[in-house]
Amino acid sequence: MRSNAVVLAAVLCLFLLPPFAVGIRTGPGRITTVNGGRNAFSKLGPFMEAPEYRNGKECASLFDSASPRVLSQLVRSTFPSLSFKVYIFREDTVINLISSSIRQALENPLNYARNYLGDILDRSVDRVIYLDSDVIVVDDITKLWSTELTGTRVIGAPEYCHANFTHYFTSNFWSDPVLPGQISGRTPCYFNTGVMVMDMVRWREGSYREKLEKWMQLQKKMRIYDLGSLPPFLLVFGGNVEAIDHRWNQHGLGGDNIRGSCRSLHPGPVSLLHWSGKGKPWVRLDEKRACPLDHLWEPYDLYKHKIERVKDQALLWFASLSELADD
Repeated sequence: MRSNAVVLAAVLCLFLLPPFAVGIRTGPGRITTVNGGRNAFSKLGPFMEAPEYRNGKECASLFDSASPRVLSQLVRSTFPSLSFKVYIFREDTVINLISSSIRQALENPLNYARNYLGDILDRSVDRVIYLDSDVIVVDDITKLWSTELTGTRVIGAPEYCHANFTHYFTSNFWSDPVLPGQISGRTPCYFNTGVMVMDMVRWREGSYREKLEKWMQLQKKMRIYDLGSLPPFLLVFGGNVEAIDHRWNQHGLGGDNIRGSCRSLHPGPVSLLHWSGKGKPWVRLDEKRACPLDHLWEPYDLYKHKIERVKDQALLWFASLSELADD
């Protein structure tokens, strides 16, 4: 699904399927339970393929009071079998906390909407699967849903402990006499926040939104990282993440944050493909410079399929006119 429809509406949309919810945003979409815990998926009805996907001009601007209604119409026409609820995320909630990043797209306020799920969602929502919108799930997501967050852990995600954790922070951070001590006693590993299982009860009780904001406020005073919304998560949760099998985040398919070059899959089985990085498959496909793995995205690009259907209908219409003219 293309992300700009939700960017233009600037809302956080969560589809409430009894008894859980699914959501879409510019980067991430998400799945949450309302009740029923890890067995919530057992009551789901069959999935119905969307008849079409409307994009662009149908979506209203940020604070247009019609935005929730317009987005509801969009979702209902695309996923007619879903019952859902729209939650609004106001960009002014976080706009003054955002610092410049290595890539401008990472400064989009909706990248930070996940920080506010505990405030946005109903209190009855106690569990979330958070997915970025540049992913394709190729496995049964109930397997991810069954992840147990042991002890007091608040989130679960695939970890990559071979990555050099120090590279995600500037010399201002490591040379400070106090800041490195904030993660002492932990063995933090890099994890990608595009795929997370989240316990919203522990999130709210632990005031984790405030903890993330504290690091963002410090970043405004002294630049301690360059990468956008990820580093605060690493600082708050690094070393205390429930490790999930790497198959659930084959990330980096969008290349790095500068060039966005082509990449291949990591070794091992695949349950989720993630085009994190600068290069997005829908852009590269449209520009006729697709990477090999981008073609896996193409069958799921509902926007492109709608455009192709419109073109086919136009060709048929012109053909009919030509036949009438010949007669």
